[in-house]
Amino acid sequence: MSNFDDFKLSVEALSGGTNTVKLDDVGMPSVMFVLPKYLSSQLNSNLGATVHPAWKVNNAEKNKVFISKYQNIVMNGRAYSLPMQGPAHSINWDNALAACRAKGELWGLTPMALWGAIALWCKTNGTMPRGNNNYGADVGYPHEKGVEVANDGATPPKTQRTATGSGPNSWNHNNAPDGIADLNGNVNEWCAGFRVAQGEIQIIPDADCMLSTSDMSESSTHWKAILEDGTLVDPGTPDTLKYDYVASKWTLAKTITNMDDSSRYCLFRDMQDGGLSVPQILKELAVFPADGSGYGGEYFYLNNGATVSRFPYRGGYWHYTSIAGVFYSGLSNPRTGTSTNIGFRSAFYGE
Repeated sequence: MSNFDDFKLSVEALSGGTNTVKLDDVGMPSVMFVLPKYLSSQLNSNLGATVHPAWKVNNAEKNKVFISKYQNIVMNGRAYSLPMQGPAHSINWDNALAACRAKGELWGLTPMALWGAIALWCKTNGTMPRGNNNYGADVGYPHEKGVEVANDGATPPKTQRTATGSGPNSWNHNNAPDGIADLNGNVNEWCAGFRVAQGEIQIIPDADCMLSTSDMSESSTHWKAILEDGTLVDPGTPDTLKYDYVASKWTLAKTITNMDDSSRYCLFRDMQDGGLSVPQILKELAVFPADGSGYGGEYFYLNNGATVSRFPYRGGYWHYTSIAGVFYSGLSNPRTGTSTNIGFRSAFYGE
């Protein structure tokens, strides 16, 4: 038995099977959280009793999928989920995707649908995670701290990034030792399968972004826009759903009245439907509230005027205090954007 086999057995035994170890195609390990298939109605009672899109790939359902327990590091061009590491940062969206796909078939950057499912699960189960959102600590619980791996260099120094999984259980998605760590703060996390193009909402259907054949280039025809009834159509089709900025709130619209090439925000919970029927897919991806209560102070940032598409990162980072969290979205950067506060995590859809 190899050392990695021992490692896997230990991880599974300690977690009761909710954590496991997956090896990539060069035999290197990542610690993963196992997510069984959910109906959307199990994640939020206002949603329909259909399989959540995070468990659908290439028109087939997955009984389970795997997400990195930890924000990822990069070694030899490949992404890895390991504890007590300094998370990757200053990486653009394409390089994050490449580091995930380099691990082998059905490895990929976390789908927006999967992030949305986890966020809804946390809210429904009353375990909205805290995290490193206030310079190494949680803003509401300053005694909760992670292990510093980077600071701002000031005198005295203030903590920025903390080691992956080094915070308390309350920083995990289920508030338990086996949970997914650091979804609130530390570094923002790029997600795949979603973008906004001059306000128009565009997706890669389901979790098809996990396929190595999924083309998410700027001009790809794989991107689909969304009609009010949830039908997926080609981008630019009349009456597709868009984000308009009305009375300082992001509002669903078919026609944009307030477009600007700048980053603007509102509380996620304050987003407006503009008198439209909100299709379930937007609620499943947590890019529109699924109901009217129970959210924190997370912000929804967006640029709806840039000529180049805006790609999403989720969760917030070490400086965002109460606006960070599982329902935080940043859609102000292009895919080429980099920052010391943006990282990522990989997912695996094999088996």
